[in-house]
Amino acid sequence: MPQQVRGVIARAKGAPVELTDIVIPDPGPEEVVVAIAACGVCHTDLTYREGGINDDFPFLLGHEAAGTVESIGAEVDSVAVGDFVVLNWRAVCGRCRACKRGKPQYCFDTFNAEQKMTLVDGTELTPALGIGAFAEKNLVHAGQCTKVDSSADPAVAGLLGCGVMAGLGAAVNTGGVGRGDSVAVLGCGGVGDAAIVGARLAGASTIIAVDRDRRKLRWASELGATHTVDAAEADPVAAIQGLTGGFGADVVIDAVGRPETWKQAFYARDLAGTVVLVGVPTPDLRLEMPLLDFFSRGGALKSSWYGDCLPERDFPMLIDLYQQGRLPLDKFVTERITIEEVEQAFHTMHSGDVLRSVVVL
Repeated sequence: MPQQVRGVIARAKGAPVELTDIVIPDPGPEEVVVAIAACGVCHTDLTYREGGINDDFPFLLGHEAAGTVESIGAEVDSVAVGDFVVLNWRAVCGRCRACKRGKPQYCFDTFNAEQKMTLVDGTELTPALGIGAFAEKNLVHAGQCTKVDSSADPAVAGLLGCGVMAGLGAAVNTGGVGRGDSVAVLGCGGVGDAAIVGARLAGASTIIAVDRDRRKLRWASELGATHTVDAAEADPVAAIQGLTGGFGADVVIDAVGRPETWKQAFYARDLAGTVVLVGVPTPDLRLEMPLLDFFSRGGALKSSWYGDCLPERDFPMLIDLYQQGRLPLDKFVTERITIEEVEQAFHTMHSGDVLRSVVVL
């Protein structure tokens, strides 16, 4: 029968979030109920609260989550009751034109649960990124659950569900960083620092972190950056060129997502280098550049969707690397908080005091 649990919702644009009772239906065909163990506080959740995604209020926030499968519906064979899983927001369909071309990381028809979680009065909730995990339990499609090593710390494992995977994948999957490459990362929040970790994991020899916040640059150094550039004091393009023999970096990753940082990334790459956009722009932003500059350079200009990841391939591998001590995922967890402290975590995020606050249930 349906269950009543506590969850954090955004009821209206810009209003403080609320912790309230929500209703979780029994899982239907291909659906799963997950008991949430931990969920990271991502900037995307704040964007939902501010109406920056759409206006389908009320939202059930939270999406960087790990937990245990509590119950499954009919036709579910990919996970079982008791499995420890990381949730993802791109459950591939296996049938669309991208999947049929052998590129499921670009799936155009990803799955979410068919049934809706609701408020006690029956009001339907819109789950953030189809997940909604600031809750004691939630309902998702079985394809949104990726089984990983159950001995992993849930607060760490859940971060693969969004920001860490997006940044790390931008370097490894989208950017194709290889041994000996030079890499520059513009913006050293959680996603940018994950890109730095990914570049280091891939064997990059020069990793340049660019930000205007010295504290973030210090964190970037701790996570593997070989050089830092304070963009408040130096021109990032000139600085990156100066650190790469005057040529520019092989791969430049824009983890900010603004026209000015994308232009910096474009001009800071080597002649045939790669630019990867992983920072999410707002709909109002526009880019104006001379078309000749695009023509006169080779290389590639790419956007990274979720780090071009395949959860069933990448999540278990990255957890294994973390368990072996080769991937410092735990350094992204700045603080562990209760579900009552989500609103305060948004304020802490604005101040730049954390890489990630993680709700532990």
